[in-house]
Amino acid sequence: MWVKWFPWKTVISRVARARGVVDPVRILSRLESFAQPLEVKEPLELLRAGVVFHARGLLNTAAIQHNLDWIWPYWVERQYDPHDVSFIPRAFSITHVNLTHRNWCAVGIPDFEELPIVDPRGLLTPFWDSWSLDAWIVSEEGPNLFPSKSEHVEQCLDLDRGIAVVTRSRGPGMQLTSRIDVAEDHGTAVCRLGLQACCEQKAWLIVALRPYNPEGVSFIHDVRLEQGDTAWSINDRHIVEFDRPAERFQFSEYRNGDTHARLFVPTTERSIHCEVGLATAAALFAVQADQPRDLLVRIPLEQTRKSTNGRPVRKSWSDALDGHCRLAIPDPMYKMLYEAALRTLTLFSPGEVFAGPYTYKRFWFRDAAFLLHALLCAGLDERVERVLRSFPRRQRRNGFFYSQDGEWDSNGEALWIMARYCELTGRQPDEAWRQALQRGGHWIGRRRVKDSHDVPHAGLLPAGFSAEHLGPNDYYYWDDFWGVAGLRSAATLLERLGDDASAANFRREADHFLDSIDQSLRRVAVGRNQNGMPASPYRRMDSGAIGSLAAGYPLQLFAPDDRRLLDTADYLLRQCFVDGGFFLDIIHSGINPYLTLHVAQVLLRAGDERFQNLVRSVAQFASPTGQWPEAVHPRTRGGCMGDGHHGWAAAEWVLMMRNCFVREEENQLVLASGIDPQWLDQPEPLQFGPAPTPFGPLTVEVRPRGSRVEVQWTAGWRGPVPEIEVRLPGFCCVRPKPHESMVQLERVMV
Repeated sequence: MWVKWFPWKTVISRVARARGVVDPVRILSRLESFAQPLEVKEPLELLRAGVVFHARGLLNTAAIQHNLDWIWPYWVERQYDPHDVSFIPRAFSITHVNLTHRNWCAVGIPDFEELPIVDPRGLLTPFWDSWSLDAWIVSEEGPNLFPSKSEHVEQCLDLDRGIAVVTRSRGPGMQLTSRIDVAEDHGTAVCRLGLQACCEQKAWLIVALRPYNPEGVSFIHDVRLEQGDTAWSINDRHIVEFDRPAERFQFSEYRNGDTHARLFVPTTERSIHCEVGLATAAALFAVQADQPRDLLVRIPLEQTRKSTNGRPVRKSWSDALDGHCRLAIPDPMYKMLYEAALRTLTLFSPGEVFAGPYTYKRFWFRDAAFLLHALLCAGLDERVERVLRSFPRRQRRNGFFYSQDGEWDSNGEALWIMARYCELTGRQPDEAWRQALQRGGHWIGRRRVKDSHDVPHAGLLPAGFSAEHLGPNDYYYWDDFWGVAGLRSAATLLERLGDDASAANFRREADHFLDSIDQSLRRVAVGRNQNGMPASPYRRMDSGAIGSLAAGYPLQLFAPDDRRLLDTADYLLRQCFVDGGFFLDIIHSGINPYLTLHVAQVLLRAGDERFQNLVRSVAQFASPTGQWPEAVHPRTRGGCMGDGHHGWAAAEWVLMMRNCFVREEENQLVLASGIDPQWLDQPEPLQFGPAPTPFGPLTVEVRPRGSRVEVQWTAGWRGPVPEIEVRLPGFCCVRPKPHESMVQLERVMV
């Protein structure tokens, strides 16, 4: 017990001063003064992630900068090159991390948790945070082809048989092609690296084992040959198999330098041990002049996951995507991005749901709400159902839906997505949810600050880290809007379960909560003479105001033409956009594709055609494999923050495409309001569906007919036909009669 009362801060401060070191306690207290008082310290998840990230950065600092004669991954080759736009001076940077090319693409198969990642030059990292495999073409007297150093590289996503990343690298008189995917083999997922080397002269195809990945150093201590010289055993844990024996093998430990410099040194070694953990190895396969050489490398991954009911979960792509909403549009890029996004959402929901294959491969309610909503809107509700079954188990006894401390938006997000599931599928809420709904709603009410206090945050949720990209802990409106939505969602679900009393209580609480937000916003607007909604009552307008748009999208708490929403969007468009994308200069310091689409969704609801330009910009920010990093570097156009294959961004693209064809406003369906006019300059029909809606599944088809356009829909209504409005941009708005399922539209003459 003495640990609790021992004066640690005093002792640490005295030791620091005695040794002439900056007092860390004083620094931390200064840092806390920039934020609002917080009842919990910084969330452990954030601290853990930050410590791991910068610990890797320290290893990079020690390993890379004085070993630049090694072959390093693409981001290092560029970020350390003083002639490259990606160059970052290292100077007083204690840690060296990837801040310019955080781009990778995951491959996998449905319901297997292992997700190998591939970087922009084909570097394969088969396991989470593991070593990698690279491929080179080397001739004994030159020239050589190292893809991470090459400017002539093309990469694409092959969706014909699932997901495969294809990388083609070209050098003088040589070409290297790799195809990386994952397949199932007797219940085990196997990552496959298919290679083809073509050379005009005799050379060697090299499979190189590398002690790093797209984040930096990843240790290899032991490598040895096995299976008749057709496999490597790595760290006594993983196997890399070749479909034929190599003509030569080479090994090196850290003190002897990189294997690439010793490829042709005679050796009889069959294994290597490196105390430092930077062992490298190479398998050499002879390539004859003008004779392509093919090679298949296999890396067994993990065993098949089982679903919660003990039955094997779906494995094939055709099964996993069965019944999904199909998109037919004449824009091949948009369509490819949609298909890639669907597969991303499928890969990232193998049992639980996470926002990325590497940096963000863990559960957060915030990310889950958006990913699950996109899965729902794409017609993949079975995947959503099995994730929702875990929500009550994630709830603490006090009602808090927990994924990290201080995440005051999580209860609203959990309750909202549960309600959206029932709304879009037409199913009754699970009786097992009853207690979780009641506890979750009461938690929101209890957490609110007393509204009798004469402060701008009266009646709001406490200061917290919220969506941590908004800035230091504060009384964020983002949390509050989600809280209101959560209370309303709990009321709806409990009413359907027959608990009218609890439903009425939560509706009153939600109305009271929204009144408190309105009063806070009015007080801030008058006190600072500003338009728009800041991130919190204690912030001026800045890029963090993006969080306050949640009142319009996705929650629709405010009407589409609410001036507070539109003024906030206008401010962001004027002050916070770079190259057509929303630039968040807090923490991310990059262009955010998914937040750009949040602004686009607000504009779409308002009938503001500027949203089209934002959607086009986001498409341009996608990688050649159809993925987005969390944030895009404004100069390199590579990733500069978070996961290089971001699930939330994929979710927003799916939701954007869906809402362009069909979206709801209260008790009304709005059709075709986001159709790009450029898509109508050709004769082929556009189509989306069958799309789940609160009224039943709906398929929308738009047929260009010269100066006219036909909009037709087929539906499986679960009740009375809802009110429908067809708002095709550039055409007269039409409200068809209940018995109609097709309208002809005339262009508006300007």
